[in-house]
Order: sequence, then structure tokens, then C-alpha cells
Amino acid sequence: MEKRLMTMLVGLFLLVGGVLAQTKVSGTVVSQDDGQPVVGATVLVVGTSTGAVTNASGQFSLTVPAGKKTLRITYIGMEPLEVSARPNMRILLTSNNKALDEVIVVAYGTQKKSSFTGSAQSISAEDVELRPVSSVTKALEGNVTGVQMTSGSGQPGSSPNIRVRGFGSINASSAPLYVVDGIPYDGSLASLNPSDIESMTVLKDASSGALYGARGANGVVMITTKRGQEGKTNVTWRSNIGWSNRANKRYQNVSQTEYVQLVYEALRNAEWDGGASWTEAESIARASLGGELGGESYNPFKNYTWDQIIDPATGQVRTDAQSAWNEDWLDAVTRDNALRHEHQLSLSGGNEKTKYAMSLGYLNEDGILKTTSFQRYNARVNVDTKVNDWFRANVGLNVAHSISNFSDYDGSSTSNVWYTAQFINPLFPVYLKDAEGKSVYRNGQIEYDWGEALANGDQRPGSMSDHSSLGMLMLDKADIRRDVAGMRSGLVFGSDDDKMGWAKGLKLAINFGFDYDNNNRMRYMNMEHGNQAASGGLLTKYSMRTQSYTFNQLLTWTRSFDKHSFDVLAGHEFYAYNYKFMDASRSGLMSGLLELRPGATLKDADSYSLDYRINSWLGRFNYNYNDRYYFSASLRSDASRAVTARVLSGLWVVTGVSQARSS
Repeated sequence: MEKRLMTMLVGLFLLVGGVLAQTKVSGTVVSQDDGQPVVGATVLVVGTSTGAVTNASGQFSLTVPAGKKTLRITYIGMEPLEVSARPNMRILLTSNNKALDEVIVVAYGTQKKSSFTGSAQSISAEDVELRPVSSVTKALEGNVTGVQMTSGSGQPGSSPNIRVRGFGSINASSAPLYVVDGIPYDGSLASLNPSDIESMTVLKDASSGALYGARGANGVVMITTKRGQEGKTNVTWRSNIGWSNRANKRYQNVSQTEYVQLVYEALRNAEWDGGASWTEAESIARASLGGELGGESYNPFKNYTWDQIIDPATGQVRTDAQSAWNEDWLDAVTRDNALRHEHQLSLSGGNEKTKYAMSLGYLNEDGILKTTSFQRYNARVNVDTKVNDWFRANVGLNVAHSISNFSDYDGSSTSNVWYTAQFINPLFPVYLKDAEGKSVYRNGQIEYDWGEALANGDQRPGSMSDHSSLGMLMLDKADIRRDVAGMRSGLVFGSDDDKMGWAKGLKLAINFGFDYDNNNRMRYMNMEHGNQAASGGLLTKYSMRTQSYTFNQLLTWTRSFDKHSFDVLAGHEFYAYNYKFMDASRSGLMSGLLELRPGATLKDADSYSLDYRINSWLGRFNYNYNDRYYFSASLRSDASRAVTARVLSGLWVVTGVSQARSS
């Protein structure tokens, strides 16, 4: 009895001691900037899951377990803080100015993220460099919310399709407007080196892209390239190498034996359903199996003919049937570990007056599909100079040359290499076979099986006659050779320095941008096989040239008076665009000459051009009261030479919603 009483006393003592060891603390969390309570801040006991959330007065109360003495207080937009727990605490949180004062690129300028009333999202150079992508826009995948992106064909060097606000038109383009260093861009996105990108901002809503008028109706992607920084010359060499393979698992297809069995059963069931007896249906199915499968030339089981391959006793393919070939079409047209390597040399530096950034790049990427590849050579230079306190100038040049070898068979069904290679009858060989099932060579080169009619009358049945996925890749050719050049230059008069007096914050920027894109495409269909063999082959050449320039003058005024801040923009912009297209086709070609002149027959010839101008006036007014209330209005008027009369193509007045923000 005494032992039991002693045990109870000890347990009670330990329980009371544990309760007494816990400490109850309370306090108030306020902002150091204005002394206002911080509502919804999280107060957590470090090393435990014990915590509390501040109420509408910024107050909290919690019990700190024994042995724990530290509290961690966090709130979005404020710096986290760790303090020692004690009764009646008063905790001061400071603003995370880095997040609130982040500057993002917007239409015709920059703006603090905290004062931006539109919808936009940015990614930095670090986000781009972490991903081995060939097109700058692929870096947006997975990094920007609310934007639909599809990878398209998967061809090396291809850019994804981007839809910022869905599909805005049935017939017209739904692609966003791309702006490079403040000027709308008409070149190839694949010509831009992702390593040259400083940041990308996607303007998602109508208010943020309003200053670009109708061209910004599908959203705007702002691309800013790297500039030089003051300091000694920084030389960087960067190389990366990698391999790519098919991401999705292949479909599990039937084997040769399973395929023959299924065809036999389908024939037998059709005859039986048509009124024949079961025995008659089996006999008819065995006799007609060869005609259904292309004749004995497409019978890989050389120890049996088609009418003997099915065992009458079991109704199954004979177990001792031996295949002379079993060739996988998809393996034949694809590469394993397609190589990709990229190299970049960059130089940057400068002094207080002049800063520069230069880069040279080379990219070589093989596609998973054989013969497909992408090569790019590019160079870029950006120079910024400060002539005096009120005059600055900048110029940027970019040139690129790219070669893209691609598959021109991207339609549906049999015209698509991927489709036919995955779902082809497993009995059909990739390479032409002789009567013994061995591959046929001609002039030392292995012959592809095109399914054409043979001397004995056998022919690959159905729509797969006169077709070879691997043969088309190897004998037919399609490529794009592209030369792209761009220039951006600007003059800025004015300064934010106090010595400017009444003109402080008043600036005049004169900007000029030019884009040139020369696109030459060739398509060759071979002379020996396929649907152009009878015409002696077909060669088509395309020439597409795009030239555009933008010239704008922007007058801005940015000033702050006590709690009032103003940002006013008035500007004029002129945009000119010219596109020329020409193509021609000839058949009856000469072997080894991929030029139109030797062709005997002119099949087609066409050309046209597009030429239009846009003259625009634009304005913006931003007002900020005490970093709490924001008002923004934008206006643009476009007059296009593409119509007979001057029209107002866009008028947007956008008012930002007043919002209270905690500092």
C-alpha cells in the first residue's frame, strides 16, 4: 500500500512539474514602419509544431513547452524574425523592401512591383539559365502561372505555342506580342540566345498591355537582354552538354505471332458470321490469310506458308514457326541519347561613363527523330554610355544564323512518321527482303522496303503501300536556313537629379529598333520512291523575308511631392512592316542537284508581299498616394495604312483598383 501511495505521489509531482515548466506567453506584433498591428502573422515556437496567429489587433497568446525559448514570427512582405519568449511581448516587424521594391519591365518603361496595378509575372536570368532550352520562351514553361503553353512538334529549336489570355480570335493569330528591349520584335524567337536574357515579363491582363493597342490584345511578353555593369572586364566561358530520350513509354504492341492470330480470327469470325459453318470458316480464313497480309513476300515465317501457318487442330499459330526478321520501325527512325551541346563566350564591364556586354554563342542539338537537328550561331553586343548628367545613349546589335533539319511529314495517319512507325503491322520489314528473308543490298547500300508491287505480284496491303518511314527520313530532305539581325538604339535627355531644378524627372527618350529575318526553306521528295517517283522527284524552295522598324518618342515626367507620386507618359510611335514571300517547285530532277534550274517541269510558282504602317499616339498616368492607394490610366490611338481611312483601332482607359497595403 505504501509503495502504491509513493508511486502516485511521484507521478503527481512529475505532472505538476511538467505543467509548471511550460510557459504561457502573449504579445503584440506591429509594423516598425507605421506602428500598425500586423494581422495574420504566424508565431511559431522554434523546434515544435506549436504556434498561433495574430488577431485583428495583432495580438497572440500561446504556451511554450519546457526547454523551448525561441519564437519565430513570419508575415508575407515582411522580414522573418526570431526572438526569445517572454510575457507581454511587443514585436516589431520590418518590411521586406526587396520584394516590395522589385522593379519589373512594363510597357514603355519600368515600375515598382508594389505600385503596379495590372497583372504581370517576371522570371529572372537565373530562372532561364537553369534550364537547357533552345528557345527563350521555353523557359516560361512551369515558371509563369495563368499562361497556356504547348510544346508543339518537338522539333529541335522550335518554340512553344503561348496563349496568355486564351484564344482571342477565330481567324487571326492568338499569339502574344513579343517585345525585345522595349521594341516589338518581328524576328525568330529561336534566334535569341537564352543566355543573353536578363529577364522576361508576361503582361497578362488588358490594363498592363493596353499601351500596345490591338497588337497586345493576346498578352505581351517583355524580353530584356543583359547589359554591362560598371567594373573590370568580366570574361565568362560556359559550356553544357546533355542527351535526350523519349519521355513517355512506348505503347505495348502485339508481336508478329499475335498479329497473325488476330487477323486469322477476324477472318474466321467474319465468315462464320456470314453463314458458313465453323469448320468452313476456319478453312476459308486459312486460305485467305496470305492475301490479307500481303502475300508470301511478307511472311517472316519461312518454314510455313500463310495457308499452313495456322494449325487446324488448335486454331493457333504453329508453335515451331520461326521468324526470319522482326524489325522495329520506331527503333529504326529514332535516336537513343540524342546529343545536345552549347557553348557561350561573354564579356562585360565598363566604367562610370560607358558600359558594355558582348556574347558569342553556338548551339548544336540533335532531335530524337533521325536526321532532325538544329544549329545556331549568334552574337550580341549592348553598349550604354552616359555623355553627361542629362544625356545618355545606348545601342544593341544582334545577329544569328540557324540551320534546322526537320521532318516534313507531320500530318495525320500514314503521312506522319511517328504514327506509322508506332502502329505499323509488325510483319512488315524496315528493309527489303529476298525470298529467304535476308536484307537486299544495291551498290553496297541496304534497300528500304517501300511496300511497292514486287515481281511476283505481292504488295504491302492497304494505305501502307509505297511508304517507308525510315526511307522518307533518309532520302527526302527538308531544312530551314535563317539569317536574323536586329538593332535597338536610344537617346535619353533629362535626369532625376535635384540639380535639374524644375526639370527634375522630365525625360525625353527617342528610340529606334530594326528587325530583319531572311528565311529560306527547301523541301525535296526523292526521285526513286514515294509519291513523287513517277514525276522524277519534286523540289520546292521558299523564300520569306521580313523587315520591320519602330521609331518612337516618349516624354515622361516622374516626381514625388511628400506623399504624392506621379508618373506621366506621353508618346508617339511609328511602326513599318514589310513581308515578301516567293516559292517555286520543279519535278523531273537530276540526281544529286538540289536546285530548281535542272528540273524539267515547272510545277508551281507564287509570290506576294505584305506592307503596312501603324501610326500611334499613347499616354499613361500613374498616381500613388503614400504607397497605399494607386490609380492608373492608359490611352492609345492607332491609325493603320492597311485601311482606306484613318481609324481608331484601340482605346483603353483602365482604372486601377484602390488597394490598401500593409507596409
